Amino acid sequence: MSLKSLNPTEAASQWLGKFEAALAKEDISAAVALFVPDGHWRDIVAFTWDIRTASGAEQIRDMLGRTLPAARPYNFRVAEKRTQPAVVKRAGVETIEAIIAFETAMGRASGILRLVPLASDPGVLKAWVLLTSQDEIKGHEERINARRPRGEEWSGGFGGENWMDHRKKQIAYEDREPAVVVIGGSQSGLGIAACLGVLGVDTLVIDKHERVGDAWRKRYHNLTLHNEVFVDHLPYMPFPPNYPVYIPRDKIANWLEFYADTMELNVWLETEFTGGTYDEKSGTYSLTVRRADGTERVVRPRHVVFATGVSAIPIMPDLPGIETFKGDLLHSSQYNSGRKWKGGKGIVLGTGNSGHDVAHDLHVSGVQTTMVQRSTTLIVSLKEAQRVYELYQEGSSVEDCDLIATASPYPVLVQGYKLSAALCKQADQKLLDGLAARGFRLDNGEPDETGFQMKYLRRGGGYYFNVGCSDLIVEGKIGLEHHRNIERVVPEGLKMKDGRVVEANVIVAATGYKNQQDVVRHFFGDAMAERVGEVWGFDEGGELRNMWRRTSQPGLWFVGGGLPHVRIYSKFLAQQIKACEVGLIDRAGGYGRDAAPAKTMPRAQAAE
Repeated sequence: MSLKSLNPTEAASQWLGKFEAALAKEDISAAVALFVPDGHWRDIVAFTWDIRTASGAEQIRDMLGRTLPAARPYNFRVAEKRTQPAVVKRAGVETIEAIIAFETAMGRASGILRLVPLASDPGVLKAWVLLTSQDEIKGHEERINARRPRGEEWSGGFGGENWMDHRKKQIAYEDREPAVVVIGGSQSGLGIAACLGVLGVDTLVIDKHERVGDAWRKRYHNLTLHNEVFVDHLPYMPFPPNYPVYIPRDKIANWLEFYADTMELNVWLETEFTGGTYDEKSGTYSLTVRRADGTERVVRPRHVVFATGVSAIPIMPDLPGIETFKGDLLHSSQYNSGRKWKGGKGIVLGTGNSGHDVAHDLHVSGVQTTMVQRSTTLIVSLKEAQRVYELYQEGSSVEDCDLIATASPYPVLVQGYKLSAALCKQADQKLLDGLAARGFRLDNGEPDETGFQMKYLRRGGGYYFNVGCSDLIVEGKIGLEHHRNIERVVPEGLKMKDGRVVEANVIVAATGYKNQQDVVRHFFGDAMAERVGEVWGFDEGGELRNMWRRTSQPGLWFVGGGLPHVRIYSKFLAQQIKACEVGLIDRAGGYGRDAAPAKTMPRAQAAE
């Protein structure tokens, strides 16, 4: 059977009708039978109040059995006024894809249905992938559009408080405690604060910098976003149509400052979080923060969101003799420009994005530069790197593309990334051959050739989008050494095992960051850190560990990732916090995280 001979809308509607009938009868076996044997159901908050994937009949049966009595879904239909059903290719598979809508007892939801012919009977269509995601909580909808604030509270006439008076009181928190404290005021912190704000959850953002956006503004001088603008919008506020395709550092920093003001976010700047405790009895945190004037205050929220991102506590190298180095030693997070060392020599430890960008900047600043490679690195040209976001060029709205993008359970994600990574490698082969000839050690996403995006999701780095530095390495204009050949650090630079000394006036450590579990350990102690477990990377269920979802520590949440992650997942985390605040999660069944810390997906399983 050719899918193109079918009416996609009719096919999707027929499947949805059968699925709803089975669920209405609580006939879980009939519902599971509508999936192909190796089908997937990914739920984001709608059924589970969590982010979970069920793969295969047994897991789908189990997740339906746990959630169906409380969710009570109904009114499944092809969504109107959205991208209409069509035959498309996803992860190399031809499928009928439809955006769907439905309701549950607690919310209104949407999703994606992908139908394929059954292998044993090609005349029968069954679900390969089903995504269900909650759009809004009934009775607790976002305060936007027709539900936006009317402004009566500051429109009392002359002599009364105006809008600015009202805002100053909101930000000061002199007469109340915030329900949520977000630690970190860059894109992740601002995105979740905006989504909580439109749900009416009182949220305070604290940030150590002097201005919103300084986390970008203070980074190296020529930093530019590597994702195209089309995928980088923040929640509720897309970039203007004249914004450049690749947004420069200061422009994104200024946009974040504008965003915080426009979305009326409560932000305390020059405020440092110094430590905290959790009171099991009251269910509240006590957070000590130091303000710009040196005074300290204890705030007592019910929720704490770490928005320090995947890049939290910098890791400095532990090389023998490093304390003897006479030049400047700094982490890449502290690097701004190479002008200070013009005419001198520099060493960059690390070959990820930051390492390459720093080395590139040092070179063009007139510094004789050498990079030191420790482990294999994935190199992809900037143009080819956009291949993973091709969906956003298909003509659908960002909202529809976001929904389609999230409908990729882990096995499908692996399958799709393998295909795109192979195409990227083929297009970049000449550059990669040149690097290999120079001794640069390459990979294409270990252990399964899944490219840079999966490498980012698994470990948070280990790749470089080439904007010119790789060419400089190929041409010999930037030197290359290997970490395994270092004997020790000496006052003049690096002494190699062959007796050479690679001289340097500056060593920049582009050596990454600690896991956010270590951030918890630093601020809250070992017990809470062990209770939470590692953050980021995939768990055994194929979802990011402890990200955008409940953790084993009540009221402790983590957000992070690139701008697309912030836009897509902030709303779902905000819904979970809102549900906690109004007492809905327990009534909905609470099919959330287990009590134990999330386990890492074994590498052998990750390669499947």
